Amino acid sequence: MAKLKILKIGDETLRKVSRKVDVITPRINTLIDDMIETMRDADGCGLAAPQVGVLRRIVVVEVEEGKPIVLINPKIIAQAGVQEEIEGCLSVPGRNGKTRRPRHVTVRAMGRDGKEFEVSGSDLLARAFCHELDHLDGKLYIDEAIEMYD
Repeated sequence: MAKLKILKIGDETLRKVSRKVDVITPRINTLIDDMIETMRDADGCGLAAPQVGVLRRIVVVEVEEGKPIVLINPKIIAQAGVQEEIEGCLSVPGRNGKTRRPRHVTVRAMGRDGKEFEVSGSDLLARAFCHELDHLDGKLYIDEAIEMYD
């Protein structure tokens, strides 16, 4: 596994829409392993492939230590409630902002085994899913922040 470089705000790649993953290759699995290592090394709870310069629809989220969730071609299929909380981003270092996100979300995605599955999350996990999936469409949390803090 390798630690990858995390792109910072201002890099054009962060504003591009990612492409769907059609086939899970060994290269894709290596990327996922590297993303998990990079996220953990940076003390993050989520990382999207565009943040490491790869425009593919892949996200890793880990809000419970030792239990990373890998989402390939994820889509939010249900959401409920509202939460306003402070967010940060590995690609926007030194800043935080208050965002309004759903309190509960359900995501449909493909796993590393190529099989489709659904996962639901609330509070921090729901926020992490929304935040990381936004990256796949070239969006940053600062675009929707209610308030920003330095």
